[in-house]
Amino acid sequence: MVAFRFHFALFTLHFALSFLHFFDLSNLMSTPPSPGCEIEDTYAEAFRSIYAEVLITARDRKWLQHAVNKATGHASSTIFCDCEAGVDRFVGPGGDESFATPDGRPGAIVQFHVPRFRKDREPALERSLLTRLSQNVLTCPTTACFNLLDTDPYFKLGRKIAFFGDGFQTRVVRYDRKMWAIPILGGEFVLDRRFGFRDGIMGGNLWFMGESVDAAIEATERGVAAVEKIPGVIMTFPGGIAQSASKAGSKYSFLIASTYQQYCPTLREKLGAESRLPPTVNSIMEIVMNGRDIETLSVATQAAIAAARTTPGLVKITAGNYGGRLGKSFIYLHPRETTS
Repeated sequence: MVAFRFHFALFTLHFALSFLHFFDLSNLMSTPPSPGCEIEDTYAEAFRSIYAEVLITARDRKWLQHAVNKATGHASSTIFCDCEAGVDRFVGPGGDESFATPDGRPGAIVQFHVPRFRKDREPALERSLLTRLSQNVLTCPTTACFNLLDTDPYFKLGRKIAFFGDGFQTRVVRYDRKMWAIPILGGEFVLDRRFGFRDGIMGGNLWFMGESVDAAIEATERGVAAVEKIPGVIMTFPGGIAQSASKAGSKYSFLIASTYQQYCPTLREKLGAESRLPPTVNSIMEIVMNGRDIETLSVATQAAIAAARTTPGLVKITAGNYGGRLGKSFIYLHPRETTS
């Protein structure tokens, strides 16, 4: 009797294992991954810019960060800033080492944009570069400055900044580049003689609509982290995030942009039917992107959406557009051919 029970138990176990082997139950035992929040079928309305791309290097990451922070300060939006500026990526030792810096030191690629629709766009961009590099990079210990856009036309920016040398500045060749050397108390500051510029794109954007402030911020931070991995793109707002997405125009004649009241959670009841805020949304955070071209911003847009869409509490991802009044470069949230 004991032998019978033993053999019956072995038979039952063998049958069960055979059944599990024949039928893959893993799909039945696991929950399919969530597709994430709603992605609105719309586009971000971007617009053309002209931009310069500069490489700043320093002795170490500490002083490089100081220089970058100052050079890109007060440059979130051309609504009230002279330009929009930000870090594309860190390169050389401690950064993207596939990009070798001329002097072999840690470096940062920085972009500076002004809107192309400005009639004074070239003088405006040159002045932004002149003031920001001379006052914030030349002054920062151990730095050097290199041009990354070999274009014609170009700015003779090195010559203008070199006047600080008060006649003691010299033309030199360093790292197989034509440069200016300026004697300073800290030693020497070198920078390229010419700095190029070309057409770029400003105003790529994504709106992350959350059930709470925390949900909206977490989703947007995930998007920022994804965009930071895409070469050729900058995010100009603090931490890459804006909490005050604006509409074009204002009831006040002296403002060119103002709060987008139809999407403000605190105005939902006051506006009533005019509010365009989904019922469960209580906070919206935005990523604004500038870059070298619309194709690069499209890649960054899709990367941010993919990284953020499954964030808990995220209701919807959409984008700001103004019916073509602001720009003619459309970056679609549902992948399709871009227009510029």
